[in-house]
Amino acid sequence: MSASALKRDRTIVLWCPDWPVRAARSALDVAQHTPLALIDHGLVFACSPEARLAGVRRGLTLREAQFRCSDLAVAPYDPILDRRAFEPVLDGIEALTPGVAVVRPGTCAIRARGPVRYYGGEVAAASALLDYLHGAGLTQARVGIADGPFAAEEAARRAGQVDGPVDRSGAPPAQAIDRMLLVPAGGSAAFLAPLPVSTVVDGQLGTLLARLGVHTLGQFAALPAQDVHHRFGAAAFVAHSRASGQEREEVVPRSPTPVFERGQDFEPALDRIDQLAFALRGTADDVVRALRERTLVCTAVSILVTTEDGVITERSWRHPRWFTASDLIDRVRWQLQGEWRAGSGLAAGIVRVVLSPDRVDAVANHEDGLWGTGPDERIHHALTRVQGLVGHAGVVTAAVGGGRLLADRQRWLPWGDDAAADSGRDQPWSGSLDGVVPATVYRQPRPVRLIDADGRTVTVDDRGDLHGIPAAFAPSPLDRQPGDPELRPVTAWAGPWPVQERWWDAAAARSVHRMQLVDATGDAWLLALVGEAWRAEARYD
Repeated sequence: MSASALKRDRTIVLWCPDWPVRAARSALDVAQHTPLALIDHGLVFACSPEARLAGVRRGLTLREAQFRCSDLAVAPYDPILDRRAFEPVLDGIEALTPGVAVVRPGTCAIRARGPVRYYGGEVAAASALLDYLHGAGLTQARVGIADGPFAAEEAARRAGQVDGPVDRSGAPPAQAIDRMLLVPAGGSAAFLAPLPVSTVVDGQLGTLLARLGVHTLGQFAALPAQDVHHRFGAAAFVAHSRASGQEREEVVPRSPTPVFERGQDFEPALDRIDQLAFALRGTADDVVRALRERTLVCTAVSILVTTEDGVITERSWRHPRWFTASDLIDRVRWQLQGEWRAGSGLAAGIVRVVLSPDRVDAVANHEDGLWGTGPDERIHHALTRVQGLVGHAGVVTAAVGGGRLLADRQRWLPWGDDAAADSGRDQPWSGSLDGVVPATVYRQPRPVRLIDADGRTVTVDDRGDLHGIPAAFAPSPLDRQPGDPELRPVTAWAGPWPVQERWWDAAAARSVHRMQLVDATGDAWLLALVGEAWRAEARYD
């Protein structure tokens, strides 16, 4: 046994067969013994044992899989569901031993030193992990222990199926015990030698090696490592190190995501907002304290409220700086007042409230500058104080939203709400104004006159053609100074272009023809023809 083999870290790999199928079956409520296949990009990604008995295999096209199994249930593969379903299993494993690394959903690796010392041996450690998995309903779970993650995973995949191969040089064989397979230290190369070379290389390289007479990992490992690197590249060199039992991969434990969500149940149900606010104070303090312990602050939070009649309401709230405990309580109160339009009473009692931070940030990004931010800080505290007194919608700020007409793009958002979350600015708005936007936008368009050289009102027909050449323009009296002439010559104009909205709904349909013009005084205007009347929508200052 070489010195390098003795120094290899022992690794425990837990493998749950057919995990994607198990996760999808639970989420889709598919019967236990129904053949099931998960499809990704038109090919079978995973299939259940019942489907495999009918001849379905990974990599088959959907048509071929359904031809082989006529009663095959098909579902798209969802990697997010796969990972989410495996999280509770990982939490349970980490409760037994820390330092778990996720290889893929359904497979995880653990450095063997800690569990082996704690449980008193490799067999005892593997048995403890299997007992937990069996108790969690994963009765087909298997464990492999070897030098390195790759050899340990291959051992787990063959646990309970075959005994470990015997090295002809006299090395001890792998030990197979009830769904666990233990490869002795230094025996990884001998264990891997009979396996097909396709275990470590892709199809193209596997075909090339087969033409060269290399069919097993033992034959591949017998090739000089440097020659493999020079001839086949870096990926083949990594595969060669795995085949020879000298892999360089190490188990990197995952860092569990801290859970800041806090919930509180109420029995009996609370039917007054002031009672609920007082009862939630401790929970809000706990959320802020948990974030502070990790030097974090919350800038967005989701609040879920459940009533005793089964109604569940959820809303996301954002803060211009960060949430304090008082801010969280205010958001709960505002959410209840907005849902039930009540002052202090509620239409139904509250039985549960959950506070879930959606967006967190390092507290250092929100600290005051070296010279302070006095005016901004005072403004923030003043507006927050007023908002706490008059309610969520009592203090508003201006924002630019989406829309075709300029007046429709004006938004008044409650102080602290995210302007980009509900603005619709990124949506396509055909017919909207491009380029430079007017500085003065009238909330209510002002009546104006637009006439041709003969004094007739310029109009637009149903085809969008202009009838009459704009010659003079009369702005609204509100836009004229004393002594200004009523009519101003038009020096330049562009348009018209139509804006049609909700043409399918006669009651809500709106048809507008817009035009830009410049009068003799140099003022530029954005006009809109609604029906037979011209209106000034905005002015370029």
